Amino acid sequence: MDYVFGLAKNKRLLKIVGRRRHQAKVQFEDRQKAARVFSEFSYQTRKSWQRERRVVAKAEHLEKGANPRFVVTSRSTEQFAAQALYAELYCARGEMENRIKQQQLALFADRTSTAWMRSNPLRLYFSTFAYQLMQGLRRLGLQGTEMAQAQCQTIRLRLLKSGAQVRVTVRRVCLSLAAGYPFRETFARTYANLMNTT
Repeated sequence: MDYVFGLAKNKRLLKIVGRRRHQAKVQFEDRQKAARVFSEFSYQTRKSWQRERRVVAKAEHLEKGANPRFVVTSRSTEQFAAQALYAELYCARGEMENRIKQQQLALFADRTSTAWMRSNPLRLYFSTFAYQLMQGLRRLGLQGTEMAQAQCQTIRLRLLKSGAQVRVTVRRVCLSLAAGYPFRETFARTYANLMNTT
């Protein structure tokens, strides 16, 4: 089994990447934008680890200052170079956790507390279906708007959870949004985008 996990920084680790941290700082001062320098080395704790392990370091400098990060892994250099391991493997794991958190918190995937075994998976199916609809709305409807990268909770609160007057006639359903609705332009653009995709 392979592993990749974050390693808490300490004085020894910061000393090892001292030159890289200085490089990142110089790059930031030259360009006035975030700078990252990656490196890797073998590292062993003084007490808890029985052997050396591969550590990938990201020496990053932002407007707020230095932001060094460390990742320990069993994956070899041949499998993943330092930057690829951090950016593509380690950060992707974090991004996946963000998607799971969105489904749990914004779309209520954590509500599986009924007494009947059948209803809990059904609730999870509904939540998953809602997440897929949100992904489709984000990809097709919100394309070209300021909410194209918004989280599910933001889309729910700003776009879907808005008050409107609904009038139903024989031939149509009319929605009248309040004149003070702050996201009416986004709503109209989303509607137009969705109408053009069908």
